[in-house]
Amino acid sequence: MPNLISPANDETCLDGTSINDIQSNVEFRWSSAANAISYELVVTNLLTQSSQTFPTTSNQSTIALSKSEPYRWSVKSFGEAGSVPSESVQWKFYLAGDAIVNYAPFPAELISPQSGANITPDINNLVTLIWNASDVDGDLSQFEIYLDESDASTLNTTLEYQSEEESIEVEVKNNTTYYWKIIAIDNNKNQSSSGVYAFRTN
Repeated sequence: MPNLISPANDETCLDGTSINDIQSNVEFRWSSAANAISYELVVTNLLTQSSQTFPTTSNQSTIALSKSEPYRWSVKSFGEAGSVPSESVQWKFYLAGDAIVNYAPFPAELISPQSGANITPDINNLVTLIWNASDVDGDLSQFEIYLDESDASTLNTTLEYQSEEESIEVEVKNNTTYYWKIIAIDNNKNQSSSGVYAFRTN
């Protein structure tokens, strides 16, 4: 399995080489995997959720990316024909922008309920929402939890930041489809949205 080296996980990438006002070249590096003949570098923009795949035969690749935006990346290694590809863990980073001192939090990762899940509320008609969140500046301050039956545009409650994995119980009705999202906010009022997940109660 290839081990990721840089850009570092959960940090601001300051090593990019500026191309112009909006893009920098970023060098991705990882350790060589045993018996690997080629690799695929997968880079996902966490704001747009668009992924790009870059094939290479070496253990590094330089990609032009938009500045001041969050990314996730991983590497898949391929060996001889018939062998099973192996995939690295996924790392996240924020690509530095010009003269930006503080960055918005990474968009929260919604863990449970998964989108499209059927959930049985507990005896008190409560369902637990669980998500992960992090911030390269380490100044996450609070979360806004949105939950409704149409498009997750209704603020349900606000929660102070305590740890990277957060959860909250919300009251629901039976046999109803709900939409939810998390807005992560830092001390500088920068914010990011998780995107919307839907689940149905039994």
